[in-house]
Amino acid sequence: MEVENDTQISEFLLLGFSEEPELQPFLFGLFLSMYLVTLLGNLLIILAVSSNSHLHTPMYFFLSNLSFVDICFTSTTIPKMLVNIQSQTKAITYESCVMQMYFFILFIGLDNFLLTVMAYDRFVAICHPLHYMVIMNPRLCGFLVLLSWIMSTLHSLLENLMMLQLSFCTEVEIPHFFCELNKMIQLACSDTFLNNLVMYFATVLLVGAPLTGILCSYSKIVSSICRISSAEGKYKAFSTCASHLSVVSLFYCTGLGVYLSSAAPQSSHSSAVASVMYTVVTPMLNPFIYSLRNKDIKGTLTLFFKRKP
Repeated sequence: MEVENDTQISEFLLLGFSEEPELQPFLFGLFLSMYLVTLLGNLLIILAVSSNSHLHTPMYFFLSNLSFVDICFTSTTIPKMLVNIQSQTKAITYESCVMQMYFFILFIGLDNFLLTVMAYDRFVAICHPLHYMVIMNPRLCGFLVLLSWIMSTLHSLLENLMMLQLSFCTEVEIPHFFCELNKMIQLACSDTFLNNLVMYFATVLLVGAPLTGILCSYSKIVSSICRISSAEGKYKAFSTCASHLSVVSLFYCTGLGVYLSSAAPQSSHSSAVASVMYTVVTPMLNPFIYSLRNKDIKGTLTLFFKRKP
């Protein structure tokens, strides 16, 4: 079989979840609703933080950045899927596929790094409360966010440059609802050893190291909380990191679920369904997890909407 260079591939086909016509309106309505809830919830978090000067603290600074990244994260995949469902087509151009993959890797990496930075912020707040504002100064906070952007951008750029070197044969069907890196590598008919090596090495380094940092931070946080004598003090200390711990658990557990479903044989459909958890459900739930347990955000939003024009 003659191998075509990847620059000659004009488009791929995103197979999505189901080819049954009767399910398409349901899928369109479901994902449109989830996307709108995600946009609204995260925009409200950003609005609350930006409109209340009392929330201009490191914790809420990182939270507003996480909300912005979650909006961008879902906007990378869901709108294209909705357009394909509505227009009853599965096509995505080669250029659009590469762009989608670039931004997907970028924003999921940012999610990963920001959650790690937020864990460090909670560690300093609970373990070194007297020095919190000195350590977590605006310059350090800005540097940590900038560093997260730089590392995520470089990683995404590396993966995409490696991807551009691959060639594709006649098989252009992607068993997913977006251009996912692993699926794209599996479709290639040229040698993918180097691509797989880089992908797995980056996963171990850029996911394993932040996760280790989060676990170390929370081990010290738990140790510090256990040394607090009063039950009220323990509850107050734990409540400051409970929301973040919930989001971290949701993010990494759903990611692990996707990895396990991808490793299983004949898992194309289950992998796509599992991917919905961390690409749609997690960004949608994050604002609710943070706002429902946070009196400051709830109070700010209540005052904002009660304010007369």
